[in-house]
Amino acid sequence: MQAPLWAPWRMQYILGAKDKSRCVFCDACACKQDEMRERLVLVATDHAAVVLNRYPFNAGHLLVIPTKHVSSLDELDATEFSALWDLTKETNRRLKKAVGAQGINLGMNLGEVAGAGIAEHIHVHLVPRWSGDTNFMPVIGDVRVMPQHLDATFNHLYPHFTDIEGRRA
Repeated sequence: MQAPLWAPWRMQYILGAKDKSRCVFCDACACKQDEMRERLVLVATDHAAVVLNRYPFNAGHLLVIPTKHVSSLDELDATEFSALWDLTKETNRRLKKAVGAQGINLGMNLGEVAGAGIAEHIHVHLVPRWSGDTNFMPVIGDVRVMPQHLDATFNHLYPHFTDIEGRRA
């Protein structure tokens, strides 16, 4: 008999009400300080925010999101574009240090046909990688093994983002 694989945060999504009139990324970017942990927001600035991916490909999978609700990079002005990529660069540096990642997968899925789960609000994915962190599970079992719960990941990463320049309090 095979041992079960647990992903306890998935049931909340599966059973939870889906409010298509609201954007989870806009809500995360606009959240108040006391809501950041609940929304998995590590840092929010005037033009961008860093959040944990609620359904990660790997422990520490982060998203950098512009505060402006856009579906295309072309819709960001120069300040917003720079802020998104400056925070992405800083997030890359801090994430590697925080989790000892040997590499980072960095990418965007622009549009639904490109694989974007939330195509109406662009975002950058940063997925930490380590030598030997892949295995047969995604190929054979169509599952991912997560070595750390989201709450523990948030607790570990949050201190690494408390001194980001332009951080909203």
